[in-house]
This record gives sequence, structure tokens and C-alpha cells, in this order.
Amino acid sequence: MSVLLRLIVIWSMLCASAVAAPVRIKDLAEFDGVRGNDLVGYGLIVGLDGTGDSLRNAPYTEDILAGLLERLGVNVGDKELRSKNVAAVVVTAELPPFARSGSRIDVNVAAIGDAKSLLGGTLVLTPLKAADGNVYAVAQGSVIAGGASAQGEAARVVEGVPTAGAIPVGARVEREVAFELATIQNIRIALRTPDFTTAGQVEAVINRALRREVATTLDSGTVQVDFRALGRVNPAHVLGQIENLEVRPDNRARVVIDHKSGTIVMGDRVRISRVAVSQGNLTLRVQEAPEAVQPNPFAAGETVVVPRSSAELRDEPGIGFAEVSGDSSLTEVIAGLNALGVRPRDMIDILKSIHAAGALHADLVIE
Repeated sequence: MSVLLRLIVIWSMLCASAVAAPVRIKDLAEFDGVRGNDLVGYGLIVGLDGTGDSLRNAPYTEDILAGLLERLGVNVGDKELRSKNVAAVVVTAELPPFARSGSRIDVNVAAIGDAKSLLGGTLVLTPLKAADGNVYAVAQGSVIAGGASAQGEAARVVEGVPTAGAIPVGARVEREVAFELATIQNIRIALRTPDFTTAGQVEAVINRALRREVATTLDSGTVQVDFRALGRVNPAHVLGQIENLEVRPDNRARVVIDHKSGTIVMGDRVRISRVAVSQGNLTLRVQEAPEAVQPNPFAAGETVVVPRSSAELRDEPGIGFAEVSGDSSLTEVIAGLNALGVRPRDMIDILKSIHAAGALHADLVIE
């Protein structure tokens, strides 16, 4: 068995053991309303060592720099700004649930002009807005870029992505999202992977732990918890108890294929009906060997290039058919495909063909 196939088997067994193990509800689902909000802003980074935007090629950088200086009382008028130490960036952040005014959050920055690097730069005060157009945070601070670059007269070396970076706890929350958890009467639990079996288990384990019929399965991805059935309780305390309850999640059989890396991941529930597979190699080889022909001595003529081509079509001896018995497990599937001596990328084509034949009883996900 090849090294990659051994890794596939080991990875699949790890996935199988992970699926069978109990998992906390907080790791499987989200509570309706308890969510973050994405923030975005447009700002300016200063203090770069000559690696900023070329203002001639990025006029928006010049505009925001002029506006910043005017707000600080510096009248630039019609003066041309030619600084290479500034760069325009897009600033992004996530406002966590229940974030309060004054708390700090992390932000990310990414250049939008032709800046070479953001190393050593400082983000100037930048308001961050949500989808509703309101400002919820303000960012400012030193940028930690994610790479390095060095440039000489005739060469430039870049490692990582120096035009993007982060500012840990670089934004301060200025506006809170209105959500009063203490006043709600019910809450919905949304499973990240909808499944009726898993939803039923979540309902059962909640009702058993609270000793009341408070949880109801609404659909394959939603379980509703009614706090009114518990009397006068603090919803936060109840949710703290619920999110630590454990269930054994179920899911559909799935085969995930990554064409770029040739990676194949299969769950332990994958089954293949009885099928015969043959894998052969058809090789087409075309070679070009042009030949230069010289004219006879003292003859009036020109040297010409005469094409010389050879084509060969060879069908290498096939390995024959390998039979995979019906209701095969994951290990048997790997062993059956490995019996053909195929490479991982050939195995991808075989799995696609088996799925097209209706013999692969699993969802085929190709990335």
C-alpha cells in the first residue's frame, strides 16, 4: 500500500473515531441571536519605509491623505503629495456577540493599492461600519505584517504576504448591538450540519437533562428551547448548561476529493455495491525531430528545415478487473482499489466513475 493510501486509511479511521465520540452541543450548533457581526472600514497606514503606494498610480490614497491632513488643521491646497510612506488599506474585524462599549477586538488590514509592504506601519484612526451603515468600532495601532520583503537594484525577494497584516486588540468598541438575552422566552439551536438524527438526539438530551419537555425539533437543523416551561429562570444559566451536554452526532456518508492536492477523505459509513473496476494505460507519444537540409555546393538554393515527426500509440497491458464485493466497508474499498496498483489521481477518476455507475453510496464532494 502506498504512503498516501496509508494516510488516507489512517485519516479516515481518525474521522470515524471522531464521529463516534460524544461531542458537546456548543461544538455542533449556534444559538439563534448569539452571533457576531462583520465590520469593515477604509483607512490609511503611515510610517512605511518607502514601501507605500505610488500616489500617482493610487489617487485615492492621495485623497484620503489630504483629507486627513486637513482634519488635523494642515491646509494642503493644490499641493502635490508624493510621499511613499503611506498606503490605503481595507480594515476588517468581527464584532463578537455581547461586546460592550470600551472592549477591544482584533482587526485585519490589507493593502488595496500598489504598496510593496506594510511592515512597520501604523494605522491611523479608522471607523469600522457594519452592514447597517453605523459605526460600531474605531481602529488604530501598529501593524504586524504577515511576511517580509527585500529589494535591491535588480532583484526583489518576497516571503509570505507583506501587504496584509493584523493589529491585535487594535479596535475599541464604540457601539453595542441591542440584544437582551434575559428577556427572551425561547431560543433556537441551529445545527451547523443539519441532520434529523442529530437534531433528535439534541432534543432528547436537553429534555433528559432539564427533566422537562422544553426542547422541540423544528426541522433537521433547528431545535427550539422554550424557557417558559422552566418557570422563572435565567436563560444564560440554562444555555450554559445546555451547551455542555454531549451527543453522538450522525451524518451522511461522504467522499471528499481535492483535485489540486490529490487528497481523498472518506467517512466510515461509505459503502460500495458489488462492482468490477479495470484500470489501463493508453499512451500517446509524439516526437518532433526537425532536420536541416543544405543545398548542393555552389548551387543556388537556401537551407530549409524539413519536419520529421514520429507518432506512437501504445496500449499497455491492463491489470485486469478488480472486484469490490457488495456492501464493502471503507477498509475493503481502499484495499480493493489498491489492488489495481493505481495512483491517487487515478483513484479519483475511479471513484467518480463508480459514483456515476450508481455503486458508490455516499455524497461525492469535489473541491
